[in-house]
Amino acid sequence: MSAQLIDGIALSQQLRSEIAARAAALTARGKQPGLAVILVGEDPASQVYVRNKVKACGDVGIHSVLEKYEADLTEAALLERIAGLNDDPAIHGILVQMPLPKHINPHKVIEAISTAKDVDGYSVLSAGELMTGLDGYRPCTPYGCMKLIESTGTDLRGKHAVVIGRSNTVGKPMALLLLQANATVTICHSATPDLSVYTKQADVIVAAVGRRNTLTADMVKPGAIVIDVGMNRDDNGKLCGDVDFAAIREVAAHITPVPGGVGPMTITMLLMNTIQSAER
Repeated sequence: MSAQLIDGIALSQQLRSEIAARAAALTARGKQPGLAVILVGEDPASQVYVRNKVKACGDVGIHSVLEKYEADLTEAALLERIAGLNDDPAIHGILVQMPLPKHINPHKVIEAISTAKDVDGYSVLSAGELMTGLDGYRPCTPYGCMKLIESTGTDLRGKHAVVIGRSNTVGKPMALLLLQANATVTICHSATPDLSVYTKQADVIVAAVGRRNTLTADMVKPGAIVIDVGMNRDDNGKLCGDVDFAAIREVAAHITPVPGGVGPMTITMLLMNTIQSAER
């Protein structure tokens, strides 16, 4: 029997309806939520991501400010602009699109954003709040993955979750969110010998390494939940994830497609964090 698809598009639409209602309530009280998005340079993928974020804001009633700068913008000028947005009461979230030009230190930029407006959840303080269980902003992609898992109705208490990948943006925060949900968590990565030893034991697998076919059907326990964060291209140029979707679908109980799984949820959780910031 084929696994049930976890539809990120449908769940995203459902959550965005809730976000729109919350945004309308705030706007009615004279406090429309506001998100500032900064793009430095002409990276084509970044331009698409930024355009999608701005459109998503408009769809749910969040005021967005898009600021585009040439690639030769100085680090000092960018930090000065962020300081101005930190002080702007109409802006509740600040997002600087990565990657930045090489002469700008991304860590310095992220740390310049007020923690109250760090809706990407990337700052050291936001990471510390997640680590210690405080109510901060969760990084958007792992936050979206948790919502996708929740949508299956699975209680994670006592379940074994395996996260493949250890990045600061997905792998590490994903593991912490799963721990908060009382799962037993194993983190695997490029230096893990015999990955299948761990994945075969897993009730939940989150693949986030950016490499095609990292996870194959023989590595998955029957009835597992598989969340595919990867975004790659196959030999025909078609979008695909990190897992062998067609084969694993015959083994798993639930699986996210690529596209249409994790992707739509990432922007949705950015909107959710922005609403949270405005409500605070």
